[in-house]
Amino acid sequence: QLQLVESGGGLVQPGGSLRLSCAASRFTLNNYAIGWFRQAPGKEREGVSCSNSGDGRAYYSDSVKGRFTISRDNAKNTVYLQMNSLKPEDTAVYFCAAGRRVWNTNICSISDRDDYTSWGQGTQVTVSS
Repeated sequence: QLQLVESGGGLVQPGGSLRLSCAASRFTLNNYAIGWFRQAPGKEREGVSCSNSGDGRAYYSDSVKGRFTISRDNAKNTVYLQMNSLKPEDTAVYFCAAGRRVWNTNICSISDRDDYTSWGQGTQVTVSS
């Protein structure tokens, strides 16, 4: 069974930064598209960013574009989400997920959670002064 473990969450002031990690075991991350999703209290889980399998091309939601960066370290079998200029509305539990889908557009998508079949347990990010 694929396992994903997120870490790096915490409490940060507005304007601050955090780097989330998503470590994989029992499979090679580079063979999978990886998505980051988040869920705030009382809200639907929403896609934040994703990275293609193989070439690592990235996609970002409009709400985080220019502030968040997704990256892969294949040697460590880990995917990161660097979050800068954090805002209170970024407060949520953040999840990473893995999927084998290849999109016709050749770039991953975060519009359908069902494209991702393995999920981590999540890490809490709180942005507050």
